[in-house]
Amino acid sequence: MTPSSTSHAEPLGVARDLARYIDASPSPFHACESAARELEAAGFRRLAEPSVWDAAAGSFFVQRGGSLVAWHLPVGLEAWSPFRIIGAHTDSPNLRVKPRPDVFKAGVRQLGVEVYGGVLLHTWLDRDLGLSGRLFLRRDGRPEERLFRIDRPVLRIPNLAIHLQRDINEQGLALNRQQHMVPVIGSLQGTVPGFRDFLATELGLEADAILSWDAMCHDVQPAALVGAKEEFLSAARLDNLFSSWTGLKALLSAVVSEPTTSIPVLSLFDHEEVGSASSRGAAGPILRDLLERTVLARGGSREDWHRALATSVCVSVDMAHATHPNYSEKHDPEHTLLMNAGPVIKINANQRYATEGETEALFQAACERSGVPVQKWVNRTDLACGSTIGPLTASQLGIRTVDVGCAQLAMHSIREMCGSADPAYMIRALTAWLSEEF
Repeated sequence: MTPSSTSHAEPLGVARDLARYIDASPSPFHACESAARELEAAGFRRLAEPSVWDAAAGSFFVQRGGSLVAWHLPVGLEAWSPFRIIGAHTDSPNLRVKPRPDVFKAGVRQLGVEVYGGVLLHTWLDRDLGLSGRLFLRRDGRPEERLFRIDRPVLRIPNLAIHLQRDINEQGLALNRQQHMVPVIGSLQGTVPGFRDFLATELGLEADAILSWDAMCHDVQPAALVGAKEEFLSAARLDNLFSSWTGLKALLSAVVSEPTTSIPVLSLFDHEEVGSASSRGAAGPILRDLLERTVLARGGSREDWHRALATSVCVSVDMAHATHPNYSEKHDPEHTLLMNAGPVIKINANQRYATEGETEALFQAACERSGVPVQKWVNRTDLACGSTIGPLTASQLGIRTVDVGCAQLAMHSIREMCGSADPAYMIRALTAWLSEEF
């Protein structure tokens, strides 16, 4: 499927393409590598941050670990031309392997893990789990990064039988993160290799070459279209690979249309699920610094940089809570959200989302121009509201920002669910956002 045809493709085909991206991206590092391959295939050039950039015009991207920023500079653009930004995040709540993870108990070998982000813990029980992430290897005295993924079911966290907790269905399940979320990885019978040896064997390495890892568990069950007429997509990490991928497709589509007075940008951040305060998170300087360098690469001044920000806009794309048919009382009764009903503008008076009247109107207009239905959502006033990268990006750059998403169920579960028509809707809306002048 070519980038120019994606925004108007058959919705189920688009949903299947999203499923393939999710399956190929079990970690933020893989999500960025998957995006990088698509960008390079479309003619984008990877830039190294320590290098001097020859990047006055063309399509470029920078990858920093689990974060990626890509942009397109049309020929002849002024140095103070505005940015049209799509922001999303690549990380999802999961279980991450500790530095000394080997645990031996009750005849089994286990793997010590730390809970990353707001995990819906019970959904990780009785699931077949693989491992993915990155290693740093000893190579000629310097660390060398290598991505890895083990997609076979090597881990499992068993539930406790109902016979040993007779009141669980009435009293509910209480899980201790340290005690109850420790996956089983093997038996203590025979030779018992440690985790480092296990990785070395799986990946064809010498154990002594492995210096460190950023390793995490993932569900090995592939994403699937479900429902009587395949109306829904069931997958891990919809929050927020749905948004990362639709933003990528929108950027590629917008480049084909060749905007003439603005710069389309895609910014995929890591570490949103744990607060974004990192060298590559939305609370850090990564986007600000890279955008400023695009101005400098075109011969612009500090004044040009500030002029560009003054007319720039950002859409922060994250998932939204569809109204749950079994828990409708958890939602504001006047703001029902439906799957397969198009993008959602997320609004919060206390600025947990960055949406304001002006940016709400801008995104709604983009949806209308692209023939896409749009919904609006607020949280129940008596329940705490989540947040995302929108307010952080707005405060870092001082630019107009709107928070949007698509409706989903089971957010932060190991397995989430959204409408199969919504990826195509979102691509069309985001393409219009990047292509229109505000």
